[in-house]
Formats: sequence, C-alpha cells, structure tokens
Amino acid sequence: MHLERRGKRPLALRKRPLGKTGLIVSELSVGTWGLAGDGYGKVEEAEAERVLRRAVEMGFNLIDTADAYGGGRMERLVRKLLVDHRDLVVVTKGGVDRTTDPARKTFDPEYLRGAVERSCKRLGTSTIPIYLLHHPTPDVIALGDAVGAMEDLKKAGKIAHWGVCAGDEDVARAAIDKGAEVIELAYNLLHSIDLHRLSGDLMVSGSGVLARSVLAYGMLAGAWAKDHEFPEGDHRTERWTKTELEHRIAQLDAVRYLVKGDVHTMRGAAVRFVLASHLVSSAVLGPRSVVQLEQLVRETGGGPRYLTDDDLRALPRALDKVGIAT
Repeated sequence: MHLERRGKRPLALRKRPLGKTGLIVSELSVGTWGLAGDGYGKVEEAEAERVLRRAVEMGFNLIDTADAYGGGRMERLVRKLLVDHRDLVVVTKGGVDRTTDPARKTFDPEYLRGAVERSCKRLGTSTIPIYLLHHPTPDVIALGDAVGAMEDLKKAGKIAHWGVCAGDEDVARAAIDKGAEVIELAYNLLHSIDLHRLSGDLMVSGSGVLARSVLAYGMLAGAWAKDHEFPEGDHRTERWTKTELEHRIAQLDAVRYLVKGDVHTMRGAAVRFVLASHLVSSAVLGPRSVVQLEQLVRETGGGPRYLTDDDLRALPRALDKVGIAT
C-alpha cells in the first residue's frame, strides 16, 4: 500500500498482515493517547498534527485513536489527515461515556451505535476500518450484547472490522472466542506473559494483534533514575508508588544486555523485542513530538533480525531472575 503526500512517496516501512482482516499494515503504527494530553500533559495541536503527518511520510499507515482521547479531539485531528490519505487504516475505540462525571464504561448496544455514528462524523468517514471495544470486562464480552452490536454495525457497513482493546488475557481470550478480528493488548519486555499465553488461541483464530504500551509508559526508554519524579498531571504519578517505581527501574538491569551492536538504546531494544514476535501485526508507538517519533523509528533499525536468536533465548532466564514471568 502506497500513500501519497504532496507528490512524495513515503519510505518503505515494512508491513504485515493484520490477522484475518485482509488489511496490510505498517509494523509500526502511531497512537494518539499521549498526543491528546490526557495522560502526560498538554501537547499543542499543531505539534500533534506534525507527528501524524511525519509518521505518514515515513510509511506509517495505521493510526490508533479513540473517541475518549481528548473528548473526541483526536478523531477530529485524524480527519484532517484523512483528507489527503483516504487509505489510512484508522483504529478507533468506544465504550467510555464522558457525558457523566466521572466518565463511565458503557457497552449497551444503543450507546455503541450512537458512539460509532459520532466517531464517523468526527472522522469524516462513512465506515470505520477497525472499531474496538475500549477495555470491556470478560462479562461484557460473554453477555454478547456488545458483540452483537459490533456484528450488526459491520453488516450495516458502519465498521469494517471489530475487536477489543483488552486490559488483560481474560478479556482478550473472551473476545477471541466471540470472533474478534483484532486484539489490542499490552506487550513489552517487562510484560509479555499475556500475549504468550494467548499464542495458541491467536494462531487458531487468526485475530490480528496490535501491541500497545511498547515502552511501558516510558519505563523502557531506560533513562530514569531511581528517584525519578513525574510532573503534576502525569498519569504515572498514580500508576506506581515510589517503592514500585524504584523496583521496576532496578529490574531494567536484567535486559540492558540487549543494547549492543546495532541496537544502540534501550528504547530501540524494546521496540525490536515487540517486532520480533510473529504474533504482532503492528507495534503502537506513543510519541508526543516529531523528535520522539524519529528517534523511535531510527532506533528500531532495519530488521527483520530485530534481536538475535541468542539474545531472545536468554530473555526468559534473565527476566525470571528479577521476578518477571514470561
């Protein structure tokens, strides 16, 4: 798939099949949660747009967003990109009702139908390529009403493919059992066990995998001191206690051996690890600036030998020594 921008052909970023959807997607994709300013602090809209446009220039063809990101603002920003690039694969999510305070999860079929319509309007499209239920529980999936709504919306042509943004293995497995075509799941050097446990289900079902939290919210950049502090408004102030943060940073020593040869940074090693999995269709990156985006692409390298076989074989033992299950 070739995307055109002002007469320029993007770079040849490698592509992979997205499971059984029939879509071919760039192995690196760009997520918009960080760009929305919801989790890490404000990002100017002009810079967020530059990040997305630069990603397309470099061959990214998948954009991951949600109706909850910036209260719909990110979907409207993606719409600006779609004016010139109609063949982009847009992934958006629904199930978070922000009309209440605090926001609440809701997967009622009527609500989901309305959410899809609102997303279509913000994106300026009649059909959403991939629509994900946004962090449902296993019970929501098992009940079947939300899944039924997805199937009905697919038959009506409002969405092309459906899936689940899963918080854990149980949600993902329930969704796979119900026919989800795409699973978005946290997968990184420090948290790989969910995807590994799902490997058999994924190979049988043919569901495509979008790997998120590739850098574990920045942890795997490997640049934090043990006494690192986050600014006010950064979600990571509540994610880890001081003791937990110190412990997790110390655990990184177990994987620093990956930084050698043409793997120049811990950040690069982390992205390469995710891409080394044959189960992963695309790694969702979360850059908040063009500089960060270009660093991630540069440090990922040329592949397809993302990490050596010897280094990958050594990982389970290295991680086990610091208490990380694989």
